[in-house]
Order: sequence, then C-alpha cells, then structure tokens
Amino acid sequence: MPELTFEQAVVELEGIIKKLEEGRMSLEDAVKAFERGTELKKICEEKLKNAQLKIDMLCEQNK
Repeated sequence: MPELTFEQAVVELEGIIKKLEEGRMSLEDAVKAFERGTELKKICEEKLKNAQLKIDMLCEQNK
C-alpha cells in the first residue's frame, strides 16, 4: 500500500469522523472505522513531527 500524504490522511480521517458522527454504522463497522482513524491520526502526527524537525533544522542553519 503506498504511503499516504498528510493531506490524504486528513481527508480520510475527516470522512471517518463524519460517518461516526452520523451514527448510522453497525458496531463492528464503527470499531473498524475507529481503528483506521487511530492509524490515520498516527500518520498525521508523524508527518507533522517530521515537518517540524525540518523547520527547526532550517531555522538553526540560518542563524
């Protein structure tokens, strides 16, 4: 499976949140969606962390 971009992960996560908020999923599907949402959250956090590290390095280089 190809790696998701930050933007792709956010869009998918927003879709999952919307579906969960609607409350029309079976319990099994809701649990699966929650699991996927947790995975997507981790992807987003990791990408944000990496971006922050790059920004910090660039700022440090330009001092």
